[in-house]
Amino acid sequence: MILKSWFYDITVYIYALSLLFYFSDFVGANQRAKRMGTGLLSFVWFMQFLYLALTFYGNPSSEAFSIRETLLLFSWLLVTLSLVINRFFRIELFVFLVNLLGFAVMTLHFLINPSFSTTIKNSMWNDQLLLVHIVLAMISYATFAIGAVFSGMYLFLHRQLKRRNWSSSMRRLPSLERIDCYTYFAVIIGSPLLLISLLLGVIWLWMKGDSHLLFDSKVLSSLLVLGAYAFYAILRFSLQVPGDKLAKWNLLAFAVVLLNWLVSNYYSTFHQWIGM
Repeated sequence: MILKSWFYDITVYIYALSLLFYFSDFVGANQRAKRMGTGLLSFVWFMQFLYLALTFYGNPSSEAFSIRETLLLFSWLLVTLSLVINRFFRIELFVFLVNLLGFAVMTLHFLINPSFSTTIKNSMWNDQLLLVHIVLAMISYATFAIGAVFSGMYLFLHRQLKRRNWSSSMRRLPSLERIDCYTYFAVIIGSPLLLISLLLGVIWLWMKGDSHLLFDSKVLSSLLVLGAYAFYAILRFSLQVPGDKLAKWNLLAFAVVLLNWLVSNYYSTFHQWIGM
């Protein structure tokens, strides 16, 4: 346990160092800092993957999936997506912002009361169907986070262009049209994944005979998330809403995602963490 904690902390420190190099590159267009940041971030990806692999291989039961592992898995998904996207599009600010979020998620465990949460209820992991349901939901949340970062970049660039504030950093950003397109792709990827995840969850509840949980706050809030992103699609295609307003709505939809996570951890009986 002490070794795992030490391994986790070292990963956090290297993660922070990689973010410093990426920030230095974005501010001063420093290619050496960019290479260092990319190398360290790739090493962080490997350390996160190794930690998760060793955790689940050494203890495949429900006790392996603590809040720490949940946060780490979500952070690892963000690192993975940021590295893949940067490999094809080279958007340094995007990589920095996504991994700033991933770093914040990974360090959340320092703020959690250790007596509050260790594992998900054992009965929740007796069926692989539920495992697939949760993993798909986390992947969808990661893609929604990617979309939210792009929306934030859109609003920043839109404001700078309106104020005619030109800088070398702005020239390294994609156009507003491309950022809007990237946001759209993130949403249309995440939404079906979340829908499939919910369907699998409903099937699992029906198979277990726990249909009363269909009215659980977790299920209802997840439907609210789907509704928020469905409305984003309506705004984009049917109502022809301007890009800045679309970006604001997408950020609001991601706020609903965060609310959904809070509901699932504190008020839901479907996905609930138990104390020691």
